[in-house]
Amino acid sequence: MASLTHPQLVILSGAGLSAESGVATFRAADGLWEGHRIEDVATPEAFMRVPGLVQHFYNLRRAGLKTVEPNAAHRALVRLEKAWPGGFLHVTQNVDDLNERAGAARLLHMHGQLKKVRCTDCRAVLGWEADLEVTTPCPECEQVGKLRPDIVWFGEMPYYIAEIMRALETVDIFLCIGTSGVVYPAAGFARLAAEKGCQRLIEVNLDPTSISSHFTERRHGPASIEVPRLVEELLAYSVAS
Repeated sequence: MASLTHPQLVILSGAGLSAESGVATFRAADGLWEGHRIEDVATPEAFMRVPGLVQHFYNLRRAGLKTVEPNAAHRALVRLEKAWPGGFLHVTQNVDDLNERAGAARLLHMHGQLKKVRCTDCRAVLGWEADLEVTTPCPECEQVGKLRPDIVWFGEMPYYIAEIMRALETVDIFLCIGTSGVVYPAAGFARLAAEKGCQRLIEVNLDPTSISSHFTERRHGPASIEVPRLVEELLAYSVAS
């Protein structure tokens, strides 16, 4: 564990962080994702089988980003990032751009980003805000039908795992905001942090989750209220340390 003189802070955020901005949460209680079965829109097999449906689904989600704005929780985390005296890393499972629009810089999107696409042929990764069609050629290699959303689908390896694991080796404070606790490997980060000696593990969520027992502190309530309150507490703690 790192020295508490300059505490190392790692944040994991999930859908609950952006829900109050109007971004739909990952999966509804009926097991559907915005009316679609997960297998129909979020697997490599689906992209091979029905690419038009997959592209349409993500076109709608990408366009939806224009209708939402960062909320108080996003802004509070940026304040924490800028003022925190020790090591800081924010890992998000979210694929929206609300953290960046709030001003986040030390941020890793482990599940990809809606505003990026990648080519399955030449491997180019490109910023993208327009609709993506099956007939859209790759701007780099000009191949048609090879562009896909730069989203980590079920059965694929999340991004930045090595970097995240290194951060969890020396984390002093682990903060988990708005995650369901059912999607791995992210659901195992709290336990790993505790095994590596992290003494303060804080969960912020509307309700208890399947991993709540791994945390030393639990704050239940809307992220827009609980996160700004917690950020002020953490900054006061950092000054007193």
